[in-house]
Amino acid sequence: MTDLLYSEEEEALRAAVRDLLTDHCAPADVLGRVESDTPHDLALWKLLADGMGLAGLLVPEAQGGQGASHREVAVVLEELGRAVAPVPYLTSAVVATEALLACGEAELLSRLASGRTIGALAVGLHTAPGAAFTAVRLENGVLHGELTGIADAAVADLLLVPADDGGLYAVTADAVTVTPQVSFDLTRPLATVRLEGAPGRRIGDAQPAVRRALRAAAGLLASEQLGVADWALTETVRYLKERKQFNRPVGGFQALKHRLAQLWLETVNLRAAARAAADALASGEDTEISVAVAQAYAAPVAVHATEEAVQLHGGIGMTWEHPAHLYLKRAKADSIAYGTAGVHREALAGLVDLQTP
Repeated sequence: MTDLLYSEEEEALRAAVRDLLTDHCAPADVLGRVESDTPHDLALWKLLADGMGLAGLLVPEAQGGQGASHREVAVVLEELGRAVAPVPYLTSAVVATEALLACGEAELLSRLASGRTIGALAVGLHTAPGAAFTAVRLENGVLHGELTGIADAAVADLLLVPADDGGLYAVTADAVTVTPQVSFDLTRPLATVRLEGAPGRRIGDAQPAVRRALRAAAGLLASEQLGVADWALTETVRYLKERKQFNRPVGGFQALKHRLAQLWLETVNLRAAARAAADALASGEDTEISVAVAQAYAAPVAVHATEEAVQLHGGIGMTWEHPAHLYLKRAKADSIAYGTAGVHREALAGLVDLQTP
């Protein structure tokens, strides 16, 4: 029987990451960043990657990483979700890293593990595991084409680009043109990547690498969504205890208690689903099913929790100064990242041989 409870090591890791984010990623700082031309917090990324070694959690020790598992990465993502931290952790330390692990690319892995190189898989953020993805044209040994919806491409030093010969190519950022797109989630900006005769080095086959990377991304995204939902619930409960109406705390009204109880149940269930997905990715058992279950459940819960946070904070929840909108936007953007809940429900039906009516 798998133990989905957090180990002592995982709780210690959570405490360390939360302390760092409390000191360096206050809501006001995040708001200030998203209003600027540089939404990514590269100083915070350096602290997480270089200072704590978190960029290399999935990379074996022999290649300069920590040799940890997806369970530890899930704990980190919970905390990053709770802080809506504008860092390329999911895209570089999970997605690009998993793609490189599939290709057995030791030198690039060690660079990503150190955090000094930020990687991005040049596949649209909306792409579900197993779905078709756009490949660029390979002509006379160079790459041509345009890829849209690439998360964190603006800060990537290295892009992993699928080509029409079936290969995955490593392309340096200075060989491509990156144009920011209008992103709903300001803390995880999207961009269009244009390749006009860009040189690239083939590092492996695109299909298995992209599939592995997106499956890990979908499974671990649930932990980020858990962090977002948990923040929304915790902050809303805290606010409703303080806010008074008719000389009593608003949280004392039964109608609101029911809504909060429902949110708590949904969040607890999401924790179980997210933990199961992380554990399945770590052990390699029932991975496809666990990931599909987690993603089918996570998106509606995170969106519901953040919508309730905005509404139950009353007037202040509607303001730009309050961080609730950042969480709502992250939850909404995450709900279509790496496949919608509906796509994952369909995948799950196929995996367990449950025919749709």
